[in-house]
Amino acid sequence: MPPALPPDSLALALWYAAPIVAQVMAGQSLADGTLEQVPGDIRPSVQDIVYGTLRRHGEGDALLAPLLQNPPYPIIRALLFCALHRLATWTDAPHTVVNQAVEAAGQLAEGRYKGLVNGVLRNYLRQQESLKEALADHPAARLWHPAWWLEKLQASYPKQWESIVSADNTPPPMSLRVNLRKCRQADYLARLEAGGIAAQARGEAGIRLQRPVPVSQLPGFADGLASVQDLGAQRAAELLDPAPGSRVLDACAAPGGKTAHLLERADLELTALDIDPDRCRQIESNLARLGLAARVRCGDASAPRAWGREPAAFDAILADVPCSASGVVRRHPDAKWLRQPQDILRFAYAQRRILERLWTALQPGGKLLYASCSVFPEENGEQVAKFLNRTADARRVSEEQWLPGAEHDGFYYALLQKLA
Repeated sequence: MPPALPPDSLALALWYAAPIVAQVMAGQSLADGTLEQVPGDIRPSVQDIVYGTLRRHGEGDALLAPLLQNPPYPIIRALLFCALHRLATWTDAPHTVVNQAVEAAGQLAEGRYKGLVNGVLRNYLRQQESLKEALADHPAARLWHPAWWLEKLQASYPKQWESIVSADNTPPPMSLRVNLRKCRQADYLARLEAGGIAAQARGEAGIRLQRPVPVSQLPGFADGLASVQDLGAQRAAELLDPAPGSRVLDACAAPGGKTAHLLERADLELTALDIDPDRCRQIESNLARLGLAARVRCGDASAPRAWGREPAAFDAILADVPCSASGVVRRHPDAKWLRQPQDILRFAYAQRRILERLWTALQPGGKLLYASCSVFPEENGEQVAKFLNRTADARRVSEEQWLPGAEHDGFYYALLQKLA
Protein backbone atom coordinates (compact mmCIF):
# COMPACT_ATOMS: atom_id res chain seq x y z
CA MET A 1 0.00 0.00 0.00
CA PRO A 2 1.54 3.37 -1.01
CA PRO A 3 2.11 5.74 1.92
CA ALA A 4 0.30 9.01 2.50
CA LEU A 5 2.74 11.08 0.47
CA PRO A 6 1.82 13.63 -2.24
CA PRO A 7 1.30 11.70 -5.50
CA ASP A 8 3.75 13.81 -7.53
CA SER A 9 6.38 14.21 -4.80
CA LEU A 10 10.04 13.22 -4.90
CA ALA A 11 9.46 11.48 -1.57
CA LEU A 12 6.96 9.08 -3.12
CA ALA A 13 9.24 8.40 -6.10
CA LEU A 14 12.11 7.65 -3.70
CA TRP A 15 9.82 5.39 -1.66
CA TYR A 16 9.10 3.33 -4.77
CA ALA A 17 12.68 3.44 -6.08
CA ALA A 18 14.52 2.37 -2.91
CA PRO A 19 13.18 -1.23 -2.70
CA ILE A 20 13.81 -1.77 -6.42
CA VAL A 21 17.43 -0.69 -6.07
CA ALA A 22 17.72 -2.86 -2.93
CA GLN A 23 16.45 -5.87 -4.88
CA VAL A 24 19.07 -5.31 -7.60
CA MET A 25 21.79 -5.04 -4.96
CA ALA A 26 20.55 -8.39 -3.64
CA GLY A 27 20.95 -9.96 -7.09
CA GLN A 28 17.57 -9.47 -8.79
CA SER A 29 17.45 -8.22 -12.37
CA LEU A 30 15.30 -5.29 -13.45
CA ALA A 31 14.08 -7.58 -16.22
CA ASP A 32 12.03 -9.43 -13.60
CA GLY A 33 9.41 -6.70 -13.88
CA THR A 34 9.72 -4.83 -10.59
CA LEU A 35 9.23 -1.45 -12.30
CA GLU A 36 6.02 -2.67 -13.91
CA GLN A 37 4.46 -2.82 -10.44
CA VAL A 38 4.87 0.96 -10.00
CA PRO A 39 1.71 2.98 -10.86
CA GLY A 40 1.86 4.41 -14.34
CA ASP A 41 1.59 8.09 -13.38
CA ILE A 42 4.76 8.04 -11.26
CA ARG A 43 6.65 5.28 -13.09
CA PRO A 44 8.72 7.64 -15.30
CA SER A 45 10.06 9.47 -12.24
CA VAL A 46 10.80 6.21 -10.43
CA GLN A 47 12.50 4.71 -13.48
CA ASP A 48 14.66 7.81 -13.88
CA ILE A 49 15.84 7.50 -10.26
CA VAL A 50 16.39 3.74 -10.43
CA TYR A 51 18.31 3.79 -13.70
CA GLY A 52 20.36 6.83 -12.76
CA THR A 53 21.22 5.36 -9.36
CA LEU A 54 22.35 2.07 -10.88
CA ARG A 55 24.41 3.75 -13.60
CA ARG A 56 26.47 5.55 -10.98
CA HIS A 57 26.31 2.89 -8.25
CA GLY A 58 30.09 2.54 -7.99
CA GLU A 59 30.30 6.22 -7.08
CA GLY A 60 27.43 6.06 -4.61
CA ASP A 61 28.90 3.07 -2.83
CA ALA A 62 32.27 4.82 -2.40
CA LEU A 63 30.70 8.09 -1.24
CA LEU A 64 28.57 6.38 1.40
CA ALA A 65 31.32 4.19 2.86
CA PRO A 66 33.02 6.91 5.00
CA LEU A 67 29.66 8.30 6.12
CA LEU A 68 28.31 5.03 7.56
CA GLN A 69 29.94 3.26 10.47
CA ASN A 70 27.57 0.31 10.19
CA PRO A 71 25.63 -0.60 7.01
CA PRO A 72 21.94 0.12 7.65
CA TYR A 73 18.89 -1.88 6.68
CA PRO A 74 19.34 -2.69 2.91
CA ILE A 75 16.34 -0.68 1.81
CA ILE A 76 17.64 2.38 3.68
CA ARG A 77 21.07 1.98 2.13
CA ALA A 78 19.34 1.87 -1.26
CA LEU A 79 17.35 4.99 -0.37
CA LEU A 80 20.64 6.78 0.37
CA PHE A 81 22.00 5.68 -3.02
CA CYS A 82 18.90 7.10 -4.69
CA ALA A 83 19.17 10.35 -2.75
CA LEU A 84 22.84 10.76 -3.68
CA HIS A 85 21.94 10.33 -7.33
CA ARG A 86 19.21 12.94 -7.08
CA LEU A 87 21.57 15.32 -5.25
CA ALA A 88 24.00 14.93 -8.18
CA THR A 89 21.29 15.83 -10.71
CA TRP A 90 19.26 18.40 -8.73
CA THR A 91 22.24 20.53 -7.78
CA ASP A 92 20.11 23.66 -7.26
CA ALA A 93 17.84 22.08 -4.64
CA PRO A 94 19.98 19.99 -2.26
CA HIS A 95 17.98 20.66 0.87
CA THR A 96 14.73 19.79 -0.89
CA VAL A 97 16.24 16.44 -1.87
CA VAL A 98 17.36 15.78 1.71
CA ASN A 99 13.96 16.68 3.15
CA GLN A 100 12.15 14.49 0.63
CA ALA A 101 14.51 11.56 1.30
CA VAL A 102 13.81 11.93 5.04
CA GLU A 103 10.08 11.91 4.30
CA ALA A 104 10.51 8.69 2.32
CA ALA A 105 12.58 7.19 5.15
CA GLY A 106 9.71 7.88 7.50
CA GLN A 107 7.60 5.44 5.48
CA LEU A 108 10.25 2.68 5.31
CA ALA A 109 11.38 0.24 8.03
CA GLU A 110 8.77 1.73 10.39
CA GLY A 111 10.50 5.10 10.22
CA ARG A 112 13.39 3.99 12.42
CA TYR A 113 16.04 5.46 10.11
CA LYS A 114 14.75 8.99 9.52
CA GLY A 115 17.43 10.49 11.72
CA LEU A 116 20.18 8.42 10.10
CA VAL A 117 19.12 9.41 6.58
CA ASN A 118 18.96 13.07 7.59
CA GLY A 119 22.37 12.96 9.27
CA VAL A 120 24.15 11.05 6.51
CA LEU A 121 22.86 13.28 3.72
CA ARG A 122 23.61 16.51 5.54
CA ASN A 123 27.11 15.25 6.35
CA TYR A 124 27.52 14.45 2.67
CA LEU A 125 26.55 17.99 1.69
CA ARG A 126 29.13 19.41 4.11
CA GLN A 127 31.90 17.06 2.95
CA GLN A 128 31.05 16.43 -0.69
CA GLU A 129 34.09 18.17 -2.18
CA SER A 130 36.60 16.14 -0.14
CA LEU A 131 34.57 12.94 -0.60
CA LYS A 132 34.60 13.36 -4.38
CA GLU A 133 38.32 14.18 -4.43
CA ALA A 134 38.96 10.85 -2.70
CA LEU A 135 37.39 9.03 -5.67
CA ALA A 136 40.31 9.93 -7.95
CA ASP A 137 42.22 6.80 -6.95
CA HIS A 138 39.20 4.49 -7.32
CA PRO A 139 38.40 3.89 -11.02
CA ALA A 140 35.28 1.82 -10.28
CA ALA A 141 33.82 4.71 -8.29
CA ARG A 142 35.01 7.48 -10.60
CA LEU A 143 33.96 5.73 -13.84
CA TRP A 144 30.82 3.96 -12.52
CA HIS A 145 31.89 0.48 -13.68
CA PRO A 146 33.19 -2.58 -11.81
CA ALA A 147 37.00 -2.77 -11.85
CA TRP A 148 37.08 -6.09 -13.76
CA TRP A 149 34.76 -4.64 -16.42
CA LEU A 150 37.03 -1.63 -16.90
CA GLU A 151 40.07 -3.91 -17.21
CA LYS A 152 38.38 -5.92 -19.96
CA LEU A 153 37.43 -2.78 -21.88
CA GLN A 154 40.93 -1.34 -21.57
CA ALA A 155 42.49 -4.59 -22.81
CA SER A 156 40.08 -5.00 -25.73
CA TYR A 157 39.76 -1.36 -26.79
CA PRO A 158 42.88 0.56 -25.66
CA LYS A 159 41.94 3.58 -27.79
CA GLN A 160 38.15 3.52 -27.43
CA TRP A 161 37.52 2.27 -23.89
CA GLU A 162 37.00 5.74 -22.42
CA SER A 163 34.37 6.63 -25.03
CA ILE A 164 32.61 3.31 -24.35
CA VAL A 165 32.53 4.06 -20.62
CA SER A 166 31.26 7.57 -21.29
CA ALA A 167 28.43 6.23 -23.46
CA ASP A 168 27.54 3.61 -20.85
CA ASN A 169 27.13 6.36 -18.25
CA THR A 170 24.60 8.41 -20.21
CA PRO A 171 20.90 7.84 -20.86
CA PRO A 172 20.39 6.00 -24.17
CA PRO A 173 19.11 7.59 -27.36
CA MET A 174 15.61 6.78 -28.56
CA SER A 175 15.23 5.55 -32.12
CA LEU A 176 12.30 4.22 -34.14
CA ARG A 177 11.88 1.81 -37.01
CA VAL A 178 9.14 2.74 -39.46
CA ASN A 179 6.95 -0.14 -40.61
CA LEU A 180 7.47 0.33 -44.34
CA ARG A 181 4.54 -1.96 -45.11
CA LYS A 182 2.25 0.71 -43.64
CA CYS A 183 4.07 4.03 -43.92
CA ARG A 184 6.94 5.70 -45.74
CA GLN A 185 9.84 6.97 -43.64
CA ALA A 186 9.37 10.55 -44.94
CA ASP A 187 5.64 10.49 -44.17
CA TYR A 188 6.26 9.33 -40.61
CA LEU A 189 8.87 12.05 -40.11
CA ALA A 190 6.25 14.57 -41.21
CA ARG A 191 3.78 13.17 -38.67
CA LEU A 192 6.37 13.47 -35.93
CA GLU A 193 7.09 17.06 -36.93
CA ALA A 194 3.38 17.87 -36.88
CA GLY A 195 3.26 16.50 -33.34
CA GLY A 196 6.15 18.66 -32.22
CA ILE A 197 8.65 15.77 -32.00
CA ALA A 198 12.04 16.64 -33.50
CA ALA A 199 13.69 13.75 -35.36
CA GLN A 200 16.01 12.82 -38.24
CA ALA A 201 15.96 9.95 -40.73
CA ARG A 202 18.59 7.24 -40.37
CA GLY A 203 19.12 4.39 -42.85
CA GLU A 204 16.30 2.75 -44.79
CA ALA A 205 13.66 2.78 -42.04
CA GLY A 206 15.27 4.31 -38.94
CA ILE A 207 14.44 7.57 -37.20
CA ARG A 208 16.51 9.13 -34.42
CA LEU A 209 14.48 11.24 -31.97
CA GLN A 210 16.12 14.38 -30.64
CA ARG A 211 14.88 13.43 -27.16
CA PRO A 212 12.94 10.44 -25.81
CA VAL A 213 9.15 10.60 -25.58
CA PRO A 214 6.54 8.17 -24.20
CA VAL A 215 5.32 5.73 -26.85
CA SER A 216 1.80 7.04 -26.21
CA GLN A 217 2.92 10.28 -27.92
CA LEU A 218 4.19 8.53 -31.07
CA PRO A 219 1.70 8.96 -33.94
CA GLY A 220 0.15 5.70 -35.08
CA PHE A 221 2.16 3.57 -32.65
CA ALA A 222 -0.86 1.53 -31.56
CA ASP A 223 -1.71 1.00 -35.25
CA GLY A 224 1.71 -0.43 -36.01
CA LEU A 225 3.22 2.44 -37.99
CA ALA A 226 6.47 2.34 -36.03
CA SER A 227 8.39 0.48 -33.34
CA VAL A 228 11.02 1.54 -30.83
CA GLN A 229 14.31 -0.07 -31.84
CA ASP A 230 17.93 1.02 -31.50
CA LEU A 231 19.61 1.92 -34.77
CA GLY A 232 22.30 -0.67 -34.14
CA ALA A 233 19.72 -3.39 -33.64
CA GLN A 234 18.13 -2.47 -36.98
CA ARG A 235 21.31 -3.56 -38.71
CA ALA A 236 20.51 -7.25 -38.13
CA ALA A 237 17.67 -7.54 -40.66
CA GLU A 238 19.64 -5.51 -43.20
CA LEU A 239 22.65 -7.83 -42.94
CA LEU A 240 20.76 -11.13 -43.03
CA ASP A 241 18.58 -9.81 -45.88
CA PRO A 242 16.72 -13.05 -46.71
CA ALA A 243 15.11 -13.29 -50.13
CA PRO A 244 11.31 -13.13 -50.34
CA GLY A 245 9.77 -16.54 -49.71
CA SER A 246 12.77 -17.77 -47.69
CA ARG A 247 12.41 -20.10 -44.74
CA VAL A 248 13.88 -18.08 -41.88
CA LEU A 249 14.55 -18.82 -38.21
CA ASP A 250 14.93 -16.03 -35.66
CA ALA A 251 16.45 -17.84 -32.68
CA CYS A 252 16.28 -16.24 -29.20
CA ALA A 253 13.77 -13.89 -30.81
CA ALA A 254 12.05 -12.12 -27.90
CA PRO A 255 10.78 -9.46 -27.66
CA GLY A 256 10.42 -9.69 -31.43
CA GLY A 257 11.92 -6.46 -32.77
CA LYS A 258 14.26 -8.16 -35.22
CA THR A 259 11.56 -10.70 -36.16
CA ALA A 260 9.22 -7.86 -37.07
CA HIS A 261 11.89 -6.00 -39.01
CA LEU A 262 12.62 -9.08 -41.14
CA LEU A 263 8.91 -9.45 -41.93
CA GLU A 264 8.51 -5.75 -42.69
CA ARG A 265 11.25 -6.04 -45.33
CA ALA A 266 10.00 -9.18 -47.15
CA ASP A 267 7.35 -11.90 -47.22
CA LEU A 268 8.97 -14.81 -45.40
CA GLU A 269 8.14 -18.19 -43.93
CA LEU A 270 9.49 -17.19 -40.54
CA THR A 271 9.79 -19.11 -37.28
CA ALA A 272 10.42 -17.03 -34.15
CA LEU A 273 11.89 -19.08 -31.33
CA ASP A 274 12.42 -18.25 -27.67
CA ILE A 275 12.87 -20.37 -24.58
CA ASP A 276 10.63 -18.24 -22.31
CA PRO A 277 6.83 -18.72 -22.70
CA ASP A 278 6.05 -15.22 -21.40
CA ARG A 279 8.49 -13.67 -23.85
CA CYS A 280 6.97 -15.74 -26.68
CA ARG A 281 3.64 -14.11 -25.89
CA GLN A 282 5.40 -10.76 -26.11
CA ILE A 283 6.57 -11.65 -29.63
CA GLU A 284 3.00 -12.49 -30.61
CA SER A 285 1.71 -9.23 -29.14
CA ASN A 286 4.28 -7.14 -31.01
CA LEU A 287 3.58 -8.90 -34.30
CA ALA A 288 -0.17 -8.41 -33.85
CA ARG A 289 0.27 -4.66 -33.31
CA LEU A 290 2.30 -4.43 -36.53
CA GLY A 291 -0.07 -6.58 -38.57
CA LEU A 292 2.55 -9.29 -39.14
CA ALA A 293 2.49 -13.06 -38.79
CA ALA A 294 5.11 -15.67 -37.88
CA ARG A 295 5.25 -19.17 -36.46
CA VAL A 296 6.12 -18.51 -32.81
CA ARG A 297 7.60 -21.48 -30.99
CA CYS A 298 8.76 -21.90 -27.41
CA GLY A 299 11.95 -23.94 -27.25
CA ASP A 300 15.68 -24.12 -26.71
CA ALA A 301 17.74 -22.77 -29.61
CA SER A 302 20.50 -25.24 -28.77
CA ALA A 303 18.16 -28.21 -29.36
CA PRO A 304 16.61 -27.81 -32.87
CA ARG A 305 14.98 -31.25 -32.94
CA ALA A 306 13.09 -30.41 -29.76
CA TRP A 307 11.10 -27.65 -31.49
CA GLY A 308 10.00 -29.60 -34.49
CA ARG A 309 12.26 -29.04 -37.49
CA GLU A 310 14.39 -31.42 -39.47
CA PRO A 311 18.09 -30.68 -40.13
CA ALA A 312 18.90 -28.19 -42.89
CA ALA A 313 15.40 -26.73 -42.73
CA PHE A 314 16.17 -23.01 -43.11
CA ASP A 315 17.52 -20.72 -45.81
CA ALA A 316 18.55 -18.07 -43.27
CA ILE A 317 18.99 -18.00 -39.50
CA LEU A 318 19.36 -15.08 -37.10
CA ALA A 319 21.27 -16.33 -34.04
CA ASP A 320 20.73 -13.47 -31.60
CA VAL A 321 22.57 -15.22 -28.78
CA PRO A 322 22.26 -14.60 -25.02
CA CYS A 323 25.20 -12.52 -23.80
CA SER A 324 26.55 -10.23 -21.11
CA ALA A 325 24.61 -7.24 -22.54
CA SER A 326 27.82 -5.24 -22.20
CA GLY A 327 26.88 -3.17 -25.25
CA VAL A 328 23.51 -2.06 -23.85
CA VAL A 329 24.22 -1.43 -20.17
CA ARG A 330 22.94 2.13 -20.33
CA ARG A 331 19.53 0.55 -21.01
CA HIS A 332 20.15 -2.20 -18.45
CA PRO A 333 22.39 -0.55 -15.85
CA ASP A 334 21.82 -3.34 -13.34
CA ALA A 335 23.81 -5.69 -15.60
CA LYS A 336 27.11 -3.96 -14.73
CA TRP A 337 26.69 -4.82 -11.07
CA LEU A 338 24.98 -8.21 -11.39
CA ARG A 339 27.50 -9.70 -13.85
CA GLN A 340 30.66 -11.42 -12.61
CA PRO A 341 33.82 -12.25 -14.62
CA GLN A 342 32.93 -15.95 -14.71
CA ASP A 343 29.61 -15.09 -16.36
CA ILE A 344 31.42 -14.23 -19.59
CA LEU A 345 32.74 -17.79 -19.82
CA ARG A 346 29.28 -19.14 -19.07
CA PHE A 347 27.75 -17.05 -21.85
CA ALA A 348 30.53 -18.06 -24.24
CA TYR A 349 29.78 -21.74 -23.62
CA ALA A 350 26.05 -21.21 -24.26
CA GLN A 351 26.80 -19.23 -27.43
CA ARG A 352 29.07 -21.98 -28.77
CA ARG A 353 26.40 -24.61 -28.14
CA ILE A 354 23.66 -22.55 -29.81
CA LEU A 355 25.82 -21.71 -32.82
CA GLU A 356 26.83 -25.32 -33.42
CA ARG A 357 23.29 -26.65 -33.09
CA LEU A 358 21.75 -23.97 -35.29
CA TRP A 359 24.33 -24.66 -37.97
CA THR A 360 22.76 -28.10 -38.43
CA ALA A 361 19.41 -26.41 -39.16
CA LEU A 362 20.85 -24.31 -42.00
CA GLN A 363 20.72 -25.65 -45.52
CA PRO A 364 23.85 -25.63 -47.75
CA GLY A 365 24.29 -22.21 -49.31
CA GLY A 366 22.24 -20.61 -46.54
CA LYS A 367 23.24 -17.68 -44.34
CA LEU A 368 23.46 -17.39 -40.56
CA LEU A 369 23.88 -14.05 -38.81
CA TYR A 370 25.58 -14.39 -35.44
CA ALA A 371 24.49 -11.40 -33.35
CA SER A 372 25.07 -10.18 -29.82
CA CYS A 373 24.61 -6.97 -27.83
CA SER A 374 28.07 -7.40 -26.28
CA VAL A 375 31.37 -5.59 -26.73
CA PHE A 376 33.49 -8.34 -25.15
CA PRO A 377 35.56 -10.23 -27.77
CA GLU A 378 35.10 -13.60 -26.03
CA GLU A 379 31.41 -13.42 -26.96
CA ASN A 380 31.96 -11.98 -30.42
CA GLY A 381 34.94 -12.15 -32.76
CA GLU A 382 36.79 -14.79 -30.74
CA GLN A 383 33.68 -16.96 -30.60
CA VAL A 384 33.17 -16.77 -34.36
CA ALA A 385 36.86 -17.33 -35.15
CA LYS A 386 36.89 -20.53 -33.09
CA PHE A 387 33.71 -21.71 -34.81
CA LEU A 388 35.23 -21.13 -38.24
CA ASN A 389 38.39 -23.00 -37.26
CA ARG A 390 36.46 -26.14 -36.34
CA THR A 391 33.70 -25.94 -39.00
CA ALA A 392 34.87 -26.92 -42.48
CA ASP A 393 31.69 -25.87 -44.32
CA ALA A 394 31.50 -22.34 -42.85
CA ARG A 395 32.87 -19.10 -44.25
CA ARG A 396 32.59 -15.54 -42.94
CA VAL A 397 30.94 -13.12 -45.35
CA SER A 398 31.18 -9.98 -43.17
CA GLU A 399 31.83 -8.83 -39.62
CA GLU A 400 30.84 -5.65 -37.77
CA GLN A 401 31.46 -4.49 -34.19
CA TRP A 402 29.32 -1.52 -33.22
CA LEU A 403 30.48 0.29 -30.08
CA PRO A 404 27.99 2.30 -28.00
CA GLY A 405 27.90 6.00 -28.83
CA ALA A 406 25.59 8.95 -29.25
CA GLU A 407 23.60 7.33 -32.08
CA HIS A 408 23.32 3.68 -31.09
CA ASP A 409 24.16 0.92 -28.60
CA GLY A 410 26.88 -1.73 -28.89
CA PHE A 411 26.30 -4.75 -31.14
CA TYR A 412 28.33 -7.41 -32.90
CA TYR A 413 27.40 -9.08 -36.19
CA ALA A 414 29.11 -11.85 -38.15
CA LEU A 415 27.40 -13.05 -41.32
CA LEU A 416 28.32 -16.66 -42.07
CA GLN A 417 27.50 -18.82 -45.11
CA LYS A 418 27.25 -22.57 -45.26
CA LEU A 419 29.19 -23.92 -48.20
CA ALA A 420 27.20 -25.97 -50.69
